[in-house]
Order: sequence, then structure tokens, then C-alpha cells
Amino acid sequence: MSGPSEASIVVVGSVMVDLVAYADPLPAVGQTVVGSAFQIGCGGKGANQAVTARRLGANVVFVGRVGADVFGEMSLENLLRQGLDTRSVKAIEGESTGVAPIWVGADGSNRIIVVPGANHGLTPQDVDADLDGLAQADCLVCQLETPLETVAAALAAGARLGAITILNPAPATPHCVPLFRAADWVVPNEHEFALLWGTEPSDSEILAAAAGWGCGLIVTLGAEGAAATVGGEVVRSRPPSVTAVDTTGAGDAFVGALACALAGDAGIVAAVELGNRCGALSTQARGTQTSFPTREALDRASDLQRL
Repeated sequence: MSGPSEASIVVVGSVMVDLVAYADPLPAVGQTVVGSAFQIGCGGKGANQAVTARRLGANVVFVGRVGADVFGEMSLENLLRQGLDTRSVKAIEGESTGVAPIWVGADGSNRIIVVPGANHGLTPQDVDADLDGLAQADCLVCQLETPLETVAAALAAGARLGAITILNPAPATPHCVPLFRAADWVVPNEHEFALLWGTEPSDSEILAAAAGWGCGLIVTLGAEGAAATVGGEVVRSRPPSVTAVDTTGAGDAFVGALACALAGDAGIVAAVELGNRCGALSTQARGTQTSFPTREALDRASDLQRL
């Protein structure tokens, strides 16, 4: 069994710059309020998941696109500083780096607008070219902040590499459902599940969706944890109880930790538990990537359940 430090993960996905405003209350339509704080941070679902996996000890190759602008330079510097293999992160002339304006309320909940920018310039041909020299990977992860045809190419590349493939269908669109059969695990949150399946994620509905979609299914449930299909049943796992300061990026922390655990040969129940712990701990600090824990931070957190 390979340990996390030996795990190799490929993440194909988005790079964003988060523009985060904190306010209480958040504004209603036509209303202006005075916020309490503002932060500019590095984000994007793909980059977030890659950073989480790296902080937990995996070797991570990241495939993505930024704009030829100051936000692109900032994002690339951050990815390098985080220890990712960034040879496949390239700038596109004439495009802006993706941005995500985020509002965070007093209870830690958030509202996000994603402006993809250069992320929509990542093509299937780019993915094939960028991964051409890679012989093997333990896990490949992708999301939906790049074009659907690019996601399809990434999942096909994962299969060629012998990787466990994970698709986080966010932001969700009904057009993504045909991709699910190409993934080993599909990981929506409860709202995305409702949009895609048309119902709340009860055990019976989760099993029916997994059977219909032809994949393993893990539904993240916020403070309630996650529900995963395991051997024809649904296993629910609750996260440790924490006081949330900012929930932004918690789902990405879950997916990155899940990928790291599965790449290191953990079983699905243990992998979900690690995802729950990582996601919960990330909500205790402001920001996105700045809130993601290292393996050492997880081990030091005495109030969190250990695997």
C-alpha cells in the first residue's frame, strides 16, 4: 500500500482569484451595506483541490490556464509556492484570469459568482498534450469550471493512466450527466444533487442515482458530512463539530483530501472521513486556500476525530 507521500495525483481544472467581502447582513436587492473585511486570495475549484492534496502529502500535477495579466502571475506564483507541478499551467494572451467575487455572511455561509475567463480556454487538445508524457497516476480529479469537452478528455486521460477518476460536478449543469459514466466517483454537494436528480439525497435516491449514472457516488452534506455508496448501500459519515467562520472552499478541501486518500490506497469510508475532517477544519479560518490544513495540522487538531 502506498502512503500519501508517494501518491501521484493529476488535477485538471480551474484557476481563479477570489475577491472576498465579509458583511453582516449581506445586502438585499438594491441595498448597499458596509462590509467588515475584504481579502484577495488564490482559488478556483481545480487549484483548491490540488493545493489540498499537496498539503496532505501527495505529488500533484496541475493542468490549467490563466490569463496574461497580474492575476495570472499571482496565481502561478502561488501554485509554485504550494509545491505543485505547474509545467501545464499556461497563460493565454488576450484572456483574463478567472475571478470569483464572494460574499460571506456572519454565519460563514457564502454566495459566489464565477467568471471563468481563461479557464474556458483550456481545450481537450491541451489536456492531451499536457499529459502526453505522463506514464501513470494514482488519481485524476476534475470539475466543471472548464468546458465539458475538456472534462471528458481529462476523464479519458485518467482512464489511460490507470487512475481512479473523480468528477466534482460543480457548478452543476444537467448537460454534465453523460460524463458520469466515465468517472469512478462523482462528488456533488446536496444542492447539486437536487439540481441533477430532482430530489433530496435520501439513501434510496442516492442509490438510484448511482445505478442510473453508472458510477460511485458521494454526496457532501455540509455540516451533516457526506453520504457514499459502498457495496450496494449508503454509508453516512459525519464531520467533527466545529464553529464555522468561513465555509468558502470547504467542499474543495473535501474533494482534495478524498483524492489524496484514495490515491494512497485508502478505502472509500476512510477516504470520506478524511475529507470530512479536512473540510471541517478549513471552515475555522477565513479565506480559501489559506484555510486548508496540512497533514500535521490535522494531526494536531485534538478536537477532530482521527482516522
